[in-house]
Amino acid sequence: MSTIATQFAEQLLSVQCIKLQPEQPFTWASGWLSPFYCDNRKTLAYPHVRTFVKTHLADIIRNRYPDATAIAGVATGAIAQGALVADVLDLPMCYVRSKAKDHGMGNLIEGTLPEGAKVVVVEDLISTGGSSLKAVEALRAAGFEILGMVAAFTYGFPVAEEAFRDVGVELTTLTDYDAMVETALRIGYIEQRHLPLLAEWRSCPSQWGK
Repeated sequence: MSTIATQFAEQLLSVQCIKLQPEQPFTWASGWLSPFYCDNRKTLAYPHVRTFVKTHLADIIRNRYPDATAIAGVATGAIAQGALVADVLDLPMCYVRSKAKDHGMGNLIEGTLPEGAKVVVVEDLISTGGSSLKAVEALRAAGFEILGMVAAFTYGFPVAEEAFRDVGVELTTLTDYDAMVETALRIGYIEQRHLPLLAEWRSCPSQWGK
C-alpha cells in the first residue's frame, strides 16, 4: 500500500536526494561513518518534490496544530522549507541560527513573530536532534510556545527520540529511515545482501566502521 512515507521516499530516491552506499560509506560532519546520506536541500531544485514537501508539511500542521500562529525554520537546511510552508499557511515565519551572529544585531532568531506566538518548527532532517532542539530552546527563551516540530526525514535514532521526549516536543516527519530502506529494496536501489550491514549501522552509528 502506498503511503506518504513511501511516496516521498520514492521521490527522494528518484532525484538522488538519498544516497545509499553500503560499500562506500560517507563521513558525516560529526565524524560518523555512514552508508546512508540524505540531502533534502536538493528537493528545492525539483518543483514537483518541493510542492510535495510544502503541501504535506502544511497539511500536518493544519491537522495537528490548528492553533499555530507562526512557523520557524531551522537554519540553514529548513529556511526555504519553512518559508514555503509559512506561505501555504499564510503565517508569519522566522528562522533560528545555529549560533548568534557575531556582527550587526547579533541575532539568534531572524525575523519578527507576534509576541507569545504559538510556533511550529520546521526542520529538513533529524539525526541526533541536537541542533533542532537548540532551535526549540532559543524560541522558548524568547517567549514563544512550541506546539511541535515537523520535518521531511528522520533517521529515527533512539538518542533523538529520547531527546525529543525529554523536552516535550512532538516530532512528525514525512518519511523515515525504515520506509526509505524498504522502498530502496523494493525498487532495486539496494539488494537484500545490504540489509544486515544497514541494520548494523543503524544499531550503533557512532561506532560503525571504526
